[in-house]
Amino acid sequence: MQVTLHRAKGSTFIAKGDSNHWVVLDSVEKFGGSDAGSRPMEMVLIALGGCTAMDVESLINKMRTPVDEFHIEISAERQDEHPKVFTKIHLIYIFKGTNLNKTNIEKAIRLSQKKYCPVTAMLIKSVDISYEIQYIGESL
Repeated sequence: MQVTLHRAKGSTFIAKGDSNHWVVLDSVEKFGGSDAGSRPMEMVLIALGGCTAMDVESLINKMRTPVDEFHIEISAERQDEHPKVFTKIHLIYIFKGTNLNKTNIEKAIRLSQKKYCPVTAMLIKSVDISYEIQYIGESL
């Protein structure tokens, strides 16, 4: 895997990986940025969320477990001193629908957390990661 970053202006960078898609990373103006893109630590959380969301979506589809809506909310705490690494990350998986199959949904999340998501596997070595599941609608 290869990623290239180019400075656009000050602390504003554009990055492109093997997928050939550009992403903007930036800082606030007081640190030389244009405040025009995501911060690197936000991108880490976005990567984590994207990784597990894609796992769960694929798994619930394979298990023929329909949901009307699915999203993840992620919160994180960082240490106060530099480097301001994450100390805790909490994910809330939220599913909406009728006749939601909790058993399959919980299995899909567990498989993502424990087996499939490489971002989780990498971060869990240094950060406390927790999760919960919320259901909106009727469940089986």
